[in-house]
Order: sequence, then C-alpha cells, then structure tokens
Amino acid sequence: MRKNSRLPNLHNFGIHLRILLIVNLFAVLAALLLSQPLLRFFTTFTELSTAVQPILIVSLLCLYGLYPWLNKLDYRTSIIAILILEIGITYWAFLLASPYFSTELVPDIPRACLLTAAITAILLYYFNLQQRAYSPAIAEARLQALQARIRPHFLFNSINAVLSLIRSQPKRAETALEDMADLFRVLMADNRDLVPLAQEIALCRQYLALEKLRLAERLSINWQIEHMPPDALIPPLILQPLLENAVYHGIEPLADGGEITIQIMCKHKEVLMRISNPFSADKHHQNGNKMALKNIKERLLLHFDLEASLKTEITDHQYTVHIRVPHE
Repeated sequence: MRKNSRLPNLHNFGIHLRILLIVNLFAVLAALLLSQPLLRFFTTFTELSTAVQPILIVSLLCLYGLYPWLNKLDYRTSIIAILILEIGITYWAFLLASPYFSTELVPDIPRACLLTAAITAILLYYFNLQQRAYSPAIAEARLQALQARIRPHFLFNSINAVLSLIRSQPKRAETALEDMADLFRVLMADNRDLVPLAQEIALCRQYLALEKLRLAERLSINWQIEHMPPDALIPPLILQPLLENAVYHGIEPLADGGEITIQIMCKHKEVLMRISNPFSADKHHQNGNKMALKNIKERLLLHFDLEASLKTEITDHQYTVHIRVPHE
C-alpha cells in the first residue's frame, strides 16, 4: 500500500534550496529580535551564521547521502530518524566548536538541540503541507477530470472505425479493440507513481493508432526517439494528453490534416521531450487544452520540484510543447 505521506526528495536541488532559504530566514528573524540596537543586525546575523551555516551544510550532506536509506523507511520512522540525526549533528557541532561561537548569541547545547529539533520539525511539516497541496489525492482528482477528456467523439468514432473494419479487416479490428482496452485500462488505473518512459511511449502508440483509424492519411506521425532513454522514469499520462491536444486542436481542424512530431532525447542527465503539431489561430478548438497543461505542470512539480519544466511556444504555424525532467 502506498504511503499517504512521503519524504521530500533529498536528492533534489529545489528541496535543498528551500531548506537553505527557510533556515536562513529563521536566522534573519532571530538576528532582528536579538539586535540591540537594530543597527547591529548585520553583525548579529554574521555571528549567528557562524553557528548555523556549518550545521546546515553538514546536515544537507548527511541527508543527501542517507536519503536512499531513509526513503525505504515508513514515513514516521524516517521523520524520527531525521530528527535524531539533526539533534546529533547539533550536539557534536556545539560540543566541538562551542569555544568559537559567540556566547552572547548562541544558546547552550540543550537549547541549541531543542531549537534544531523545532526548526527541523517545521521544515518537515512545510514539505508535508507542500506535498499535500499537490498531493496524489488532489492531483488524482484533477487527473480524473483530465482522464474524462478522452472525449466522447474519440470513443464513438473509434468504435465506428472498428465496426467498419470487422468484416473487411477483422485482424486489424481486433488489434484496435485491444488497443482501446489497454488505453482505458491505464486511464482507470492508479496513476500516481512514476513509470518507465518506454511504457508511456507504448501507450501513446496505441492511442495514435486509434486516431489513425479515423483520421487515416490526415494524420502523420514523426517519431524521433532513437536517443530516448527507455528506462527514464516520468509521471504517467504526461505525453498522451499532449498528443490528444495535438490531434484535437492541431490536426482535426485542418482539412488536409498534418504531422505530429515527437522528439525525445537525453542530454546532460535530463530527458528532453518535444511535441510539435501544426497550428492555425483561426482553425482550432477553443476549449480544453489549458487544463491538460496545468495538470501536467502540477504533477511535474509534485514529482521533480524545480528540476522539471513545461513550456509552450507558437512559431511558424507550429505549436510546440517542451518538457524537461531529470533522468531518474
């Protein structure tokens, strides 16, 4: 059973940046309170930093190294382990280096450990709240709305296309029905964990095969995935809704149809994905595609924080979506 809560990804640059900012914000607030007069703020903050920064840096290094082990524990146990680790680091830091700290500003060892435990608990609570804000439960509710966008006309047209093939090309009709079954099986599954990129591509191929049944020569697909890392992990249903948008907003409104280009490569330990389709400002459906983009952005943030991004651009009558995720 999946945990309701989980640790933040302590290998993620965005998480470390937030920890640095929040801890230093606490140090700034403490310096403001302790500065008498206020003009001594910078001096006070510098003196506090001599105690805070070494502990903070050692803590981040330890958490980075221990994250694979911590992530195997259940959530409560990992929280307790982190609290004990932080208290231990603070205890030894003060025990070894307290002669170098300012005795006027830095508390004794028991109070320093208590303050460290309090700030650590606040940080963990913050990350827990952030996770809940983009939690699988909330994201899944939005995802269900997104999944409902497998539009009725797609379903009905696919069924009609299959019916037209049953007598003339029964084998192809059987394959199409299997593709439909696989597609809806994935859509109805619990889609909260990361999946291999190859699995997402297989789903996309099945979806596009169904669209090809009804659009025929109006739909062309250009796969550029020779340098794709098939084992890279991504959130499920990232590419399929974008391809659905490409078909619905780009290909269908054009009398002659057009070509969808899917390009995926790995560069500098990142997976770069690009989906491009023809676009006409006066010949496209007005509703629907913003919801998919917003949902995908939120799920990328949930899984990868600042290490992933989604951008769109319109150039030369082409609509392009760029996705960047770390190669995990």
